[in-house]
Amino acid sequence: MKLYGIPNCDTVKKARTWLDEHELTYAFHDYKKLGIDAATLQGWVDQLGWEVLVNRQGTTWRKLDSARQASIVDAASAIALMIEMPSLIKRPVLVVPGRPLQVGFKPERYAEHFGR
Repeated sequence: MKLYGIPNCDTVKKARTWLDEHELTYAFHDYKKLGIDAATLQGWVDQLGWEVLVNRQGTTWRKLDSARQASIVDAASAIALMIEMPSLIKRPVLVVPGRPLQVGFKPERYAEHFGR
């Protein structure tokens, strides 16, 4: 299983703590250091839609000028922007083979996801 995010994000910290407390082993993928590739993002978009993945509530989105925000109209434009600015991806993203992709963190959703 792999958890994608940014280490200093409070929501990512909560997800990591929850996984650690439940003794679930995972690899952590740091967007800031490792970036993200188009194929991974396309797979996520295919599962959930691009709208779920673009964090329109965060400071990175709010710092974009209105023309740039308005230019995000489809999967291709969203993926290009998320590659350029990975901090725009809603986080964390939890990938567990054979299970639905999880975006964001809520303890009750993780508990349900893992049957805990």
